[in-house]
Amino acid sequence: MTKPPSTTGQKIEQVFEKALDPFATALKRATRVAGTEPSAAAAAPAPAPAGKPGLAISPLATPFPAIPPIGGVEIATARAGFYKHERDDLVVFRFARGTSCAGVFTRHKIGSAPVDWCKKHLGGAEGGKDVRALVVNAGCANAFTGKAGADAARRTASEVAKRFGCRQRDVMLASTGVIGVVLDDRKIVAKLPEIENGLEAAHPSDQWARAGRGIMTTDTFPKGSYAEAEIEGYKVRIAGIAKGSGMIAPDMATMLAFIVTDADIHPNVLQALLGLHVRTTFNSVTVDGDTSTNDTALLFATGTSGAPRIGRVGDRRLKSFSAALDKVMLDLAHQLVRDGEGATKFVKVTVDGAASPASARKLAKSIADSPLVKTAIAGQDANWGRVVMAVGKTEEPVDRDRLAIKFGPHQAAIDGAPASTYDEAKMTAYMKNPEIDITVDVGSGRASATVWTCDLTKGYIEINGDYRS
Repeated sequence: MTKPPSTTGQKIEQVFEKALDPFATALKRATRVAGTEPSAAAAAPAPAPAGKPGLAISPLATPFPAIPPIGGVEIATARAGFYKHERDDLVVFRFARGTSCAGVFTRHKIGSAPVDWCKKHLGGAEGGKDVRALVVNAGCANAFTGKAGADAARRTASEVAKRFGCRQRDVMLASTGVIGVVLDDRKIVAKLPEIENGLEAAHPSDQWARAGRGIMTTDTFPKGSYAEAEIEGYKVRIAGIAKGSGMIAPDMATMLAFIVTDADIHPNVLQALLGLHVRTTFNSVTVDGDTSTNDTALLFATGTSGAPRIGRVGDRRLKSFSAALDKVMLDLAHQLVRDGEGATKFVKVTVDGAASPASARKLAKSIADSPLVKTAIAGQDANWGRVVMAVGKTEEPVDRDRLAIKFGPHQAAIDGAPASTYDEAKMTAYMKNPEIDITVDVGSGRASATVWTCDLTKGYIEINGDYRS
């Protein structure tokens, strides 16, 4: 995954040395938020899917959670017309003054115009200190579009900034959809009056679900997550949405993820937290091994909870918040896999006994990305020989005579040979489950890593064979 946008170490030190003045947190709906949140475990009503017509909802889908309002953020959606069919494809977040922001992005060498925009404006010494808006469109990636695409991104930020009374740099951008098509920013500008009306209106309880549907492409269900944490006795909320179902691989993916908290956290601390957790969440899932041009994960902190401001990375008061953030990110990452194009199986691959964490991760990814392993799982075949193949081709340290493989609780191989207790009938029955665990011990050390993936079916080919139609 890419390094977070940054300048020199000297500039970072200068930012930390500056006095962190508290930001104004008076918000229109602060009093309305208190005491009104529904249970996070309760599922919100599921409207009709907004993705590509004709796609059946994934059998691994999870219901969208009930997410209460988050102080300091307003959300509105609209149909800008990037898709031929009737659906919202424009989502705008408006944030309270003083909102902090951090981001991680694709390592793809041909990043999109929105990725370039966000990296540039989050990368300066003052980057991420007062972000006021996020504009997301689906249906056009605005990637591989040269200067024309960059100009379209700039014009979009400029128009939103004029309406929200902020600087262009305070507007974050994200796009998803077809590569090689310049964004028609006029479609977005034309919908800004409608967006503003939506932001000013009393917010419906399903505003997060609407946003989740608005960013879908070949997704078959909207993806959301919610958690609560505590900072010095103050309850803080964390909510997020994500999209992605294909071109998903570690080092980000063809995914967009937007997470908002009402905690009060300095941008550099947000960046450290996001970087810490992204490795074992968004960077530990894979659908097809392909990496996208537009991968973006943004974390916003509005500072409206009343909790004290956190300005130091190692602050112990972040323990509860860090755990809750990890929970939200992992939940969203798992939902990406559950909506893998054509997926019928949710697969957890764990490698133990590796020489190093990096080696364990490479081995797990090799298994999870293998078309032969994934098609065997689709066929409900515990073909552990394909797992052996995926392990050996990495050239990572592996002790062949200590290699062990399990599918769920069932031992397939041990000490480099078929297990004497192997039972084909039990293994076949296990492989019919919608969730499959594969555990491999390579006998070379003590390091472990886990990667989540899905099976590879005919559905993947069908979806991608006519992606642009």
